[in-house]
Amino acid sequence: MAEQLVGWRQMYPDVVTRTRVPIDRPAHALLEASTGARIVVVDARGRGGMAGLLLGSTSQALIHRAACPVVVVHSQ
Repeated sequence: MAEQLVGWRQMYPDVVTRTRVPIDRPAHALLEASTGARIVVVDARGRGGMAGLLLGSTSQALIHRAACPVVVVHSQ
């Protein structure tokens, strides 16, 4: 993950990012992290077709209960 962020961190040095690898259920860990965050960005891991249009359980939990704004992106 650190390698993936290197270029972005160089392009936007004023944006503070924090990388954590908690041992927990994804939704629970991200909801906890949202308490001290300004924004949470997650990937919508759609499976293509109609399933690709739907959000997974983690994204749904964040959208409804996060303490900060949530951005759900659909990577390719």
